[in-house]
Amino acid sequence: MKAPTIDNVAPNLLLAHAPLNSALFNAGLVFLTFIASLPGLTFTTQRTWLKVHSWMVLGCIIVTLVIGLEIWYSTLQTRANLAVMWDAEGPQMQQLLQARWQCCGYMKTPFHPDSTCPSPLAASAKPDCVGPFSNFANDFLDLVFTAMFGMVALDAILLLSGLVVIKKREEEERYRHIDEKCKYSRF
Repeated sequence: MKAPTIDNVAPNLLLAHAPLNSALFNAGLVFLTFIASLPGLTFTTQRTWLKVHSWMVLGCIIVTLVIGLEIWYSTLQTRANLAVMWDAEGPQMQQLLQARWQCCGYMKTPFHPDSTCPSPLAASAKPDCVGPFSNFANDFLDLVFTAMFGMVALDAILLLSGLVVIKKREEEERYRHIDEKCKYSRF
């Protein structure tokens, strides 16, 4: 991880508190689901692998939706969550955040003197950091959970497409059995 700078301090701080283990699990599940789709595409007369793939896609939908809802729910309490993050960070991180938005302290809480806020008098003339920091966090996290919900929609389309292919293969197998009984060779 790069050393924190004014440009990357806020995204890095938000990502450090994001559910990354859940996201890694979800990524692994999506990869395994893709691997399970390959035999279903290769064996065009069987439905078993497509059924396995469809169940795995449903699992991806549930996991992705839960992660997206968790992030969305955290945005409902952004200011409180950011206050805890702000207090947990050291003076260097707080000074970088103050320099990024030209503000002093989180909610006029004690600030760490730096070039942005050299004295209590200068700090009283500047706004607190709660507004710009929470606006940035909301915009950043809105993109993340919206992308998660978009992936859920794409997975739902993939699930429906898989179910259509399963039904089509079932219908073809049914007609193949009928043709075999009637001694016709259609396929």
